[in-house]
Amino acid sequence: MDPVEPPRTKGWPIGPVPAAYARQTGGSLKARGDWSEGRRSHRGSASEAVKGLLLAGGHGTRLRPLTFTGNKHMIPLANQPMLFYGLRHLAEAGIREVGIVLGPIREGIEEAVGDGGRFGLSVTYIEQGEPRGLADAVRCAHRPFLGSDPFVMYLGDNVLQEGVLPLADAFRAATPDAIIGVTRVADPSRFGIVEMAGDRIVSIEEKPAAPRSDLALIGVYVFGPQVHSIIEGLSPSARGELEITDAIWRLHQRRGRVLVRPVEGWWKDTGRPEDLLEANERILRSMPDVAFLREGTVTRGGRLDGSVALGKGATVGADVVVRGPVVIGDRAVLSDGAQVGPAVAVGAGAVIRGAQVERSIILEGARIEGPIHLRDSIVGRDAVVNRSATPGAETVCVVGDSTQIAF
Repeated sequence: MDPVEPPRTKGWPIGPVPAAYARQTGGSLKARGDWSEGRRSHRGSASEAVKGLLLAGGHGTRLRPLTFTGNKHMIPLANQPMLFYGLRHLAEAGIREVGIVLGPIREGIEEAVGDGGRFGLSVTYIEQGEPRGLADAVRCAHRPFLGSDPFVMYLGDNVLQEGVLPLADAFRAATPDAIIGVTRVADPSRFGIVEMAGDRIVSIEEKPAAPRSDLALIGVYVFGPQVHSIIEGLSPSARGELEITDAIWRLHQRRGRVLVRPVEGWWKDTGRPEDLLEANERILRSMPDVAFLREGTVTRGGRLDGSVALGKGATVGADVVVRGPVVIGDRAVLSDGAQVGPAVAVGAGAVIRGAQVERSIILEGARIEGPIHLRDSIVGRDAVVNRSATPGAETVCVVGDSTQIAF
């Protein structure tokens, strides 16, 4: 089956083609080039082959209770697992071999990604065991997968608008020892921070208590093979981890050529529930009209305003109002005067009955029932949120999978 090739359109969302688009065009989700206007996919020759290393370990403690029952990288954004965005970006950069580093919580990753063929990739799974830092993940991947090849290291819980193509192309053109992507942030103590003096690196520090800069590492790096010997000589930090910032700094101190590149467009580290909600909204608002297909049924009296995707078998009942941007998954049901949107993703088979839901992520099979007003909320798979009394104030909640809450 030929891969899907949507028309070129400005602002095509990051990540794989929506399943509804693939069904309509008879195609698959396999990556084929870049579908955003003004961008291209770098195929690269064998002599400049770059591998991908996608990190999907960690415990996701800041996202509990969502991560009590699953891997954080499988939490959906705009109804696509977060991990898929990284895979898509690596494919767009002309990378064909990708290693996915797995930790102790891995539910659903291998089943969803498989051998990577749907993305145009060949995927190898790498065991890290207990997470002991980003540099430790590289150490685990060195001999079984990376070898002496250059590689893009991509943290699977980061989402960025421009993808990794600019960084990969800059590496191919300049052949440095490393390229690190950075952006300015308002809260630098949460990130690895680079201090610069013009084009010169002055310092690199992981989560500094007293930051000397607001240039944060975005979780996408390109390394040559020189980094491996440096990582072998690292000692654990005060946090008990092998820090990738220590490896970059030591590479710089040994006169390695380390380039710093600011990224364009938005970037989001999705380590907290509020970050997931912001990333979900940014993706929804970046999607062009071609992505908002309507395959379901809208009953007379139901209303879809703006950009709304309606999945196969989904139903919107009478007196229901949906204000885009919103994506509604297959077989979802909105009824009894529900009001949904803007900036809401409703998973497959979810039910929203009589409720108002804004700027939220409702996962597969969840049920929101009664006169409740949810905002800035995440409701896990097969969870139930119910209100039987009269309407109350706005409710903000993060509900784990298969949980039942009644107000």
